Amino acid sequence: MKSIRNYTWVSIIAILLSATAYGEQTENRLDLMPWPAKVELSAGEYRIDNNFEVEITGHGTGRLNRAAGRMLRKLSGSTGLFFSQDYISPDSVVRNPSMEIHVDRRGHLKLHEDESYELDVTPVRVLLTAKTDIGALRGIETLLQLLEADSAGYYFPAVKIVDYPRFPWRGLMIDASRHFMPMNVIKRNIDGMAAVKLNVLHWHLSDDQGFRAESRTYPKLTGMGSDGLFYTQAQIKEVIKYAADRGIRVVPEFDLPAHSTSWFVGYPNYASAPGPYSIERKFGIFNPVFNPTLKKTYSFLDAFFKEMCRLFPDHYMDIGGDENNGKQWNANPEIQQFMKTHRIPDDRSLQTYFENRLIPILTRYHKKAMGWEEILNPGLPKSAIIQSWRGAQSLEQAAQLGYRALLSKGFYLDHYMPASTYYLNDPLPDTTSLTDKQKRFIIGGEACMWSEFVSPENVDSRIWPRAAAIAERLWSPDSVRNVRDMYRRLKGVSLELESLGLTQIKNQAMMIRRLAAGRDPAPLTNLVNVVVPVELYARATTRHYTSYSPLTRVVDAAVPDPEVARNFAFMVDDLVSQASANP
Repeated sequence: MKSIRNYTWVSIIAILLSATAYGEQTENRLDLMPWPAKVELSAGEYRIDNNFEVEITGHGTGRLNRAAGRMLRKLSGSTGLFFSQDYISPDSVVRNPSMEIHVDRRGHLKLHEDESYELDVTPVRVLLTAKTDIGALRGIETLLQLLEADSAGYYFPAVKIVDYPRFPWRGLMIDASRHFMPMNVIKRNIDGMAAVKLNVLHWHLSDDQGFRAESRTYPKLTGMGSDGLFYTQAQIKEVIKYAADRGIRVVPEFDLPAHSTSWFVGYPNYASAPGPYSIERKFGIFNPVFNPTLKKTYSFLDAFFKEMCRLFPDHYMDIGGDENNGKQWNANPEIQQFMKTHRIPDDRSLQTYFENRLIPILTRYHKKAMGWEEILNPGLPKSAIIQSWRGAQSLEQAAQLGYRALLSKGFYLDHYMPASTYYLNDPLPDTTSLTDKQKRFIIGGEACMWSEFVSPENVDSRIWPRAAAIAERLWSPDSVRNVRDMYRRLKGVSLELESLGLTQIKNQAMMIRRLAAGRDPAPLTNLVNVVVPVELYARATTRHYTSYSPLTRVVDAAVPDPEVARNFAFMVDDLVSQASANP
């Protein structure tokens, strides 16, 4: 059999030079992501011109009006057309609509809300129907992805789409604690989420490195625990409204009893060891943990969560619960005596005691608990949601016990795996041991963007476009899993995301120019195009990083899963396959 060694270096160089364009050498197919449940192409197309107008019928809502207005502005910007319809209001009168959007009722931002829609594009009109305005928002994003152009202008191909999500919980977790993420970062990522039909922003707001949500009840949480980098309550409300306008829920996470150093900078009396405490600058698992034996701990948390439960309208409040090493508990004689008196055998049981006192506080303020899998302990209410970061065993255990569960293991974007790895990771794989009844407890998954090694400058390139592949896994039928076709569509999606203001493409060029320091950036660009950031957490072993360390090096400019390197690998695979087929 022929070996790849038989190909000349000239051939290999030619392959490398053509790798950038390789992904474009496919048939012209729809560039939809997530791929809809049912797609039926027809002959013809609907041509768009300056007279394109939208009419909303049925149960119109302000959210839908604003979404339709954004759609018009996006289409106008993409086509250069001057539409006569500037905005849409309840009083809008459209005599000859090009597009009709019909909804039956206002959607509610809650788990299991109906997000289905039907889109029918013919040569004479566009019809979008949905049971809820949230479903209509999902259909609008699909329509925007359908836009194509030829020598005659812009058009939507004739197509009938029936679509609905596979899972009801499709989230993106953004860690704003380890490195603070300003408002513009959060909002532009919400826009990206909406474009690919993600529907939950999981906002990680406290950790050892910073407390990021303003508390008026306990002002020293941010006054001493944030370096002045936090979201005011007015800003939090602004984010919640911005997300709600796009059909996205906001679930806050306040991590405890561990990962809690920033709480104790201002309020050390609730810790399990004496202070003083300072904001943690390094990354890892640290000792500070709430003292679960003190009555005043629960009075403190009661007042805090009363305030936060009023601020955040979602039904769920995430309490974290992960990675408690128990060292402060074990070193505290009073805590050890408490455990002995109350027959609490170990640290895990003590954490169960803590959670069993904390969760009723949330219940009193009409919230349900959510947390990492460590909270899956005896006494946990069945209303709680378990988020699995360790894998299938805990996910299936939760479902078998009757708890709703979602998967994050395999969706950690900070592991810098290629999009294909995330794409083939499934909350309900064919190998699952769950029964059909138990499968209903698996409600979806979340992409996780932990921020040890990201900054506002490069965070978008760590989330996008790979998060779109995860979005497809959580929305589309499980039969949609062609990796090559996913990558074909992902390229167009990345450009669409850039047009929304995300910076995963343009900021890389800026970072490379800065590294080149006035010299020709082309050689460095060529290098960055074929290397990837250090995978998993190996980077932390190369030097001592802190929250002040520069994130401006080549490793920070390089993107996970670079297109040139990937296309080169595909071409080599194809050559080897051809050689095997023709020995």
